Amino acid sequence: MHTIEWQKRGLPHAHILVWLQETLHVHKVDDFISTEIPNLEEDPELFNCITTQLVHGPCEVINPFSPCMKNGRCTKRYPRDFLKETQTGRDGYPLCRRRRPEDGGFSTVINVRHSEVVVDNRWIVPYCPLLKNILCPYQC
Repeated sequence: MHTIEWQKRGLPHAHILVWLQETLHVHKVDDFISTEIPNLEEDPELFNCITTQLVHGPCEVINPFSPCMKNGRCTKRYPRDFLKETQTGRDGYPLCRRRRPEDGGFSTVINVRHSEVVVDNRWIVPYCPLLKNILCPYQC
């Protein structure tokens, strides 16, 4: 079931409801949603897409003038905490795995306001790795 709305600037916005054949358990969430930097050697295309399009900020101390900052805090709650395993949050939404670099996660260097900043999984916006073939060619 789906519906498509048209936003102020004439762009489409979709609401989609998907029924799964099997119930999705917490231990399977990582197959569909990721909040980690992919391995550059295993998937360079996805790595480039994620590190150029899906890094939040950085904000807070690194960039206090970021648009997401209000009263000295990020309104989007970044950087997020590291988690070794995906958990169910109090509100029912998953708290996705975000491994530390020493626990198997990755980090990379990006340019922010003409300076190089090391970012790790705490700054990655949730994404679906399965959509790589759709999103990456268009830099979405």
